[in-house]
Amino acid sequence: MNQTRFAIFRFKPIAVVVLGLLVAATEGVAGDWTQFLGSNRDGRWDEKGILESFPGKGLKIQWRHKVGGGFASPVVAQGRVFVFDVELTQPTARERVHCFDEKSGKVLWVFAYQEHYSEWTFVPERGAGPTATPIVEKQRIYVLGASGFVHCLDAKTGTVIWEKNIGREYQVAEMSCRPSPLIEGSLLIVFTGAKPGASVMALDKETGREVWKALDDLVSNSSPMAITAAGKRQLIVWSNNALTSLDPANGHTFWRELMSTSGNDSTATPVLQGNRLLVSGLMMELSEDVPAARFLWPENRVPTKRLLSNTSNPLFLGEYIYSARSSGELVCLGAATGRQVWSTNSVTALKNGASINITPQGGGYFLFTDEGNLIRAGLSPTGYREISRCHLIDPTWPFAGAKYVYAPPAFADGRVIARSEGEVVCASLKKGW
Repeated sequence: MNQTRFAIFRFKPIAVVVLGLLVAATEGVAGDWTQFLGSNRDGRWDEKGILESFPGKGLKIQWRHKVGGGFASPVVAQGRVFVFDVELTQPTARERVHCFDEKSGKVLWVFAYQEHYSEWTFVPERGAGPTATPIVEKQRIYVLGASGFVHCLDAKTGTVIWEKNIGREYQVAEMSCRPSPLIEGSLLIVFTGAKPGASVMALDKETGREVWKALDDLVSNSSPMAITAAGKRQLIVWSNNALTSLDPANGHTFWRELMSTSGNDSTATPVLQGNRLLVSGLMMELSEDVPAARFLWPENRVPTKRLLSNTSNPLFLGEYIYSARSSGELVCLGAATGRQVWSTNSVTALKNGASINITPQGGGYFLFTDEGNLIRAGLSPTGYREISRCHLIDPTWPFAGAKYVYAPPAFADGRVIARSEGEVVCASLKKGW
């Protein structure tokens, strides 16, 4: 391994050792948020004892720290917060993983490596930086860089366990590796659009060895999802070319539906409920007998009819779907038909690229907007009920005369952790804190 390609900065070694003992003792705690959209990749937070409304003075900020560019969400595991970003100092770019103590915000270590970023990426309006959210399992954290550099690190120390540069071994479009990696059994699944024939790839999570590769599709913004249907594990991948079900054990195709989608629009992670699979604004019914699927709605499957939001994930709850639209409205749809039940424009300002991330918790919901606001609300088929809101973090990414924050926050251990392209903020949501 070329030791000059990366660096690890550790802080307060004695504290790190002590914390390492605590990590071993708390490994696998239920409060963790270990990957994109939470430990179950469904956007839900089941912790009890959480505020039902916000204090009049707003939330108590426990800590904040400067970070660099990128849209990767924070993840939380074993008392630590991990944030993946890029440090841009023209002409040098360094992709970095920061490890913070969850309670104090103390920097425990920083892992950094130099990566090639073209001149255009140094323009702030272009939004350059890693977008794939890391994933933590046991004592390891796996990160996928913007152009295909994969690292497996020791979560306690930041030490490299293995690395694989897919962008050097295959043809990978610059800054295109946006979907978040997924762990399925012994495999780390990465969706990078690598060519030839390696758009989706499975790596041995222990060694980084390539186990299988599949598809020649263009990569999207949608993170793949593993489900069980018809008695089979299926890996659902929404690319810019098709919606495909793969056997996660070997990459073989179970079923595939061709549909062309712009890379700016194919964003939502597929959501399963029962035998219905929701992909943004497209509903499919999965066969109970063999791996297969059929379209339920909409009847017209052009992008304008089957896309809800190009920034946010829908929430599929019972017989209803709650989602942002790309222009900023929050809508409720009937799951059986896709027909709109209600709409409100009171959550965030109406504009192109608006975002609303919805997190069910207890009997209510947290909504996090592109404006950096956190909202406590009620959602039901009868309408939207706002309970309270506070401003959590300033948006920093400039677009079309406004500024945005896009990374969905993490919720863990009575806290919310949000990041922009300038900072990461941790605030308390626990009753009595």
